[in-house]
Amino acid sequence: MLTSKQRAQLKALAAAEDTILIVGKGGLTENLIAQTADALRARELVKGRVLESALLSAREAGAQLAEACKAELVHVIGSRFVLFRRNTEAPKIELVRNNPKNAKKRR
Repeated sequence: MLTSKQRAQLKALAAAEDTILIVGKGGLTENLIAQTADALRARELVKGRVLESALLSAREAGAQLAEACKAELVHVIGSRFVLFRRNTEAPKIELVRNNPKNAKKRR
């Protein structure tokens, strides 16, 4: 589960990324799921787009791809979505951590 600070960090990183996944009228095919899994393994952060002719919304497509690839849906805006999955063998993105010293105490 990503924290809000980690989500913000990943959104900022995704802004510079190219869109490499495109969901068309064929929907989520096995090929697209395999391509997504390979891209997540190589990059950790992947940006996708849903064409107008697709039967799914960007949120639906992103959520289904995230579930199929065991990834996190970071962000959805318009027809675009961003997925993240940490590569445990060779991590490329260092996420910010929650610092318990700076966390506010609840009373």
